[in-house]
Amino acid sequence: MFEVLTAFLFCSEQLDTTARMSSEMECAKVVVIGSGFAGLAAASKLVEAGFKDVLVLEAKERLGGRVHTTKPFTENVIEVGANWIHGQKGNPLFKIAKEENLLSEGPWACKNMCRPGSVSPRDYFFREDGKLVSKALVDQVCARFSKLTEKAFDDEIGGKYRKLTLGAYLDGTFGNTSEDGQQVYEWCKRLECTDEACSSLYEISASQLSNYTELEGGFFNTLGPGGYRAVLDVLLRDLPQESIHCNAVVKTIEWDLVKESDCDEENHPVQIICENGQRFEADHVIVTVSLGALKEKARTMFKPPLPEKKLSAIENLGFGLVDKIFLFFEKSFWPEDCAGVQLVWKEGPEDKNVYDALLEGDAWKQTWFKKITGFDTVARHPTALCGWITGREAMYMETLQDREITDICVGLLRASTGWSVPDVSKTLISRWGSDPQVRGSYTFVPDGVDGVKEHNALASPLPPKDRSRGRMNLQVLFAGEATHANFYTTTHGAYMSGVREAERLIRYYSD
Repeated sequence: MFEVLTAFLFCSEQLDTTARMSSEMECAKVVVIGSGFAGLAAASKLVEAGFKDVLVLEAKERLGGRVHTTKPFTENVIEVGANWIHGQKGNPLFKIAKEENLLSEGPWACKNMCRPGSVSPRDYFFREDGKLVSKALVDQVCARFSKLTEKAFDDEIGGKYRKLTLGAYLDGTFGNTSEDGQQVYEWCKRLECTDEACSSLYEISASQLSNYTELEGGFFNTLGPGGYRAVLDVLLRDLPQESIHCNAVVKTIEWDLVKESDCDEENHPVQIICENGQRFEADHVIVTVSLGALKEKARTMFKPPLPEKKLSAIENLGFGLVDKIFLFFEKSFWPEDCAGVQLVWKEGPEDKNVYDALLEGDAWKQTWFKKITGFDTVARHPTALCGWITGREAMYMETLQDREITDICVGLLRASTGWSVPDVSKTLISRWGSDPQVRGSYTFVPDGVDGVKEHNALASPLPPKDRSRGRMNLQVLFAGEATHANFYTTTHGAYMSGVREAERLIRYYSD
């Protein structure tokens, strides 16, 4: 009888605890700042777990953050921002896209990047004098380059190279080749800049690349007809429409607020103040704004100020710029077997001597267009090309008018190929560096920086549990690709960081 009574009391206590936790979770106010993959993943996960009061604040008129799917030319989509699903095994976004039938099944939809042979035989490589570089030489150089970068990612570079920049490591190991081969090698370094979102490979760490985890499986560079937005829409299904506020630019996040009176019916330790005067109280805020925006606003956005350790992480990590130049023609002018026009130069910006000579002064602005790797064909747009450009040259390009950029690009195509290139009928040029809510594209680890240490410092919540002194901890949480030590730069890294912070809050109310 005693055992039965004890079991009954234990079960009752458990039920009371579960009910109390459920009630606390339902009553908790959570504000998520940003509606990219990190923000929507966090909000969706919280709602799924039973949180009833979850609000998403988005500074822009549209949702998605650095995912920007649009239809500027035809009824088919263009990806102004995020373009890739980076790998398949263990990638939650690949899983979602596959389950929801959102992946493209076209012949060029899936591609292994950063691998020997990853450059398509349908890419035409033109020298600046208009002559084609042989495909055999291109394959040879690209295979050698890929092998060397793989060693860096796999942490297999020799000890004497570990303290070098990626550019210096590659220069020291690439070996001799012909003049054309050197020009293709310089092109490979320019292309790698787009993967790393850096201004130059001579500014990022070679040894730190091994902290990045590459997922197995091909890269999808083309999703289905709904683009990346269709994947976001899957997350939006669980969120009530009234829980998302657009055009809500956050000005100040006040945290660790002290209760003024014991008579207050409600006491929330966080207050979010928007530029339009709106105020939102919260028990927890999940900050998913870009590292670029944090670099610009972190010292003034938070009251009290962020700890110096977190401010140092924001300052030390790099946030690079990658822009796209879409050119839409009334009809195509390139051969059917051409997947892209790649540009190689005698004196390209990733040549070490050229890089050193242009470090100081503004002479590099005269040849900003040399940072464009080339012009690739665009999925579902048979008469469009897309040029890629990174770093300070991309930032300078953003200051120019669309017409000037377009004229230069058409001039490059005419001069390099010798083909009859018509005038462009429509253009779309991204300007992520000038966007006040983003200020760039994605994160990289500069030379001399401990990436894992800084990513983790950026991800740590406030106030620290050991310093909460009985007050509510987990008041300010941080998510976004820059907070993930192994999957930074990627959409799945952003998504996983949002899930991570949601699960942190779920555990908080479950323990």
